Amino acid sequence: MTILITGGAGFIGSNFALDWLAQSDESIVNLDKLTYAGNLETLAGLRGDARHTFVKGDIGDAELVKSVLAKHQPRAIVNFAAESHVDRSIHSPEDFIQTNIVGTFRLLEVARAFWSHLEGNVKKGFRFLHVSTDEVYGSLTAGEPAFGETHRYEPNSPYSASKAASDHLVRAYHHTYGLPVLTTNCSNNYGPYHFPEKLIPLMIVNALAGKSLPVYGDGLQVRDWLYVKDHCSAIRRVLEAGRVGEVYNVGGWNEKPNIEIVHTVCALLDELRPKADGKPYKEQITTVKDRPGHDRRYAIDASKLESELGWRPAETFESGIRKTVKWYLANPDWVANVQSGAYRDWVSRQYDLVDATQG
Repeated sequence: MTILITGGAGFIGSNFALDWLAQSDESIVNLDKLTYAGNLETLAGLRGDARHTFVKGDIGDAELVKSVLAKHQPRAIVNFAAESHVDRSIHSPEDFIQTNIVGTFRLLEVARAFWSHLEGNVKKGFRFLHVSTDEVYGSLTAGEPAFGETHRYEPNSPYSASKAASDHLVRAYHHTYGLPVLTTNCSNNYGPYHFPEKLIPLMIVNALAGKSLPVYGDGLQVRDWLYVKDHCSAIRRVLEAGRVGEVYNVGGWNEKPNIEIVHTVCALLDELRPKADGKPYKEQITTVKDRPGHDRRYAIDASKLESELGWRPAETFESGIRKTVKWYLANPDWVANVQSGAYRDWVSRQYDLVDATQG
């Protein structure tokens, strides 16, 4: 048996591939376009493993996807492929439209054709699992209940709007064509192999380099934080036993403001990698202008996933963030290799910082 994952060289997809093959002998075909955030080095431990087949390609390339499905005959498709950084969507929205909407549409079309020609139990058991985000639901005020699966979609950025559109397409392909789909909407992920443009890895990397730690606005934007390996275990569980056509929210039950996250990272670095001069890392925190349309609060109600499928996260935020900081401290070569000149230029432009350490 084989499953196809798309976007499997990105942050969540690569963690999923590594965890899947650590727990199962079922093969993975891994399709990834290898954009800036796709990193084959993350999958270095799978080199030579016959259970892992990597295919470089775009989910929007219908002929390529068709040939992959015909050759490998997967029993399921797990769609991680997406442009996912809100800040980048503000500056370059068209990339998000092409990948998240057009790409998902073409993937669905090819999957539908493939599934329609299956027979018997093979057809009955086929699944298309679409991995999405809590950002499609919009923003919450401080006292509002967390997002449930029936919460109205109110996306506020080009990124979240493009993901909302892809969610609607997946739903439509189930209700119109009968394609056996599942959708998961997750909260903010963190953990190993996270590209250092997102909040937690950016803070770790900048702190160690003696650079500014840029925090948007007042830093009181609240997010629910989910350790990436917990997210992967949730996806495995939904793929295994989720009801066809259903949506499952995946959260960590860890609502925290961004500034608290930054202070926690600084405190862990003070403990695990103290500065030679004894000064605290929090002195590097710098407030920068808030980004346009910045959602104030996200919160996930993952009780449906718990009540129906028995899933809860294994990590608390305290245990997960400690594991994450330790991983970055132990893997400086991985960090150095993903920090290309283009990435440094992006961070400098996005946060409008002039830092002497960047040359």
